[in-house]
Amino acid sequence: MKRLFFLLAVFALVAGAIVPAMAQRGRDRAGGSELAYGSAPLQRLDYWAGKDRNAPLVVFVHGGGWKRGDKKMMQGSAKLEHWQAQGYAVASVNYRLVPDATVEQQAADVASAVAYLRDNAARLGFDSERIVLIGHSAGAHLVALVGTDPQWLRGVGMKLSDIAGVVPLDGAAYDVPAQMGENAPLLGDTYKQAFGTDPVRQRALSPTFQAAAPNAPAFLILHVERKDGTAQSKALGEALRKAGTDATVQGFKGRGLRGHAEINRKLGEPDYPATAVVDAFLKKAFG
Repeated sequence: MKRLFFLLAVFALVAGAIVPAMAQRGRDRAGGSELAYGSAPLQRLDYWAGKDRNAPLVVFVHGGGWKRGDKKMMQGSAKLEHWQAQGYAVASVNYRLVPDATVEQQAADVASAVAYLRDNAARLGFDSERIVLIGHSAGAHLVALVGTDPQWLRGVGMKLSDIAGVVPLDGAAYDVPAQMGENAPLLGDTYKQAFGTDPVRQRALSPTFQAAAPNAPAFLILHVERKDGTAQSKALGEALRKAGTDATVQGFKGRGLRGHAEINRKLGEPDYPATAVVDAFLKKAFG
């Protein structure tokens, strides 16, 4: 009997150690592998491998008004589960935030994250020639800026043609000077904090003003029923097409800030209309 109690006690102790460890490993898998692409605490990304070592890669950049947000917003999302089901590798990128960093540094961070991933493609197990950038809100602005102004990728040894495509989701700062006036009553302080008051700098950080060739090969610019987001998306698409870049602009139902959040939250759900549109773009971009 004593021996039985002893064995049960040992089993309990071992189980108590193993079960939490297994649970932690499950959480790590759910959160992807966290990787550092720079030395700053926010220069981190989460990475989920694709179905095979030749999988295309979707790089997602979160929103948050350039001053908040986190890569962990990807965990458990419909879009992550959907892209994984498509067999894609997925990365969710953090970047340094305003006011401790500038928008210029944020664009450099996005480019650095992409370069890190591309340089480590063989180790991570994806096709370095098939990378698409997707961003929401402030992240939409950043991926559009990196996809139109060659200085950011050039700074990390890459070319715009190294990116297969760019998908901005309901951004509204593609033309920063116009946006400063449009949203002054509601979000003026956020835009001023991010872009300052110098019109030269504001234009330099405006994808619409940077859309003269070269650009990333293809853009899918999505928006909901917001006056500023709709106008800015259409203007960016027009500027890209004028430069000879393949650019599609498409709107979806969803009004105001509720619709703005919804396109990010629902993307990947099979009955959300934007899901099929993004699917078709990715399939074409990845070849």
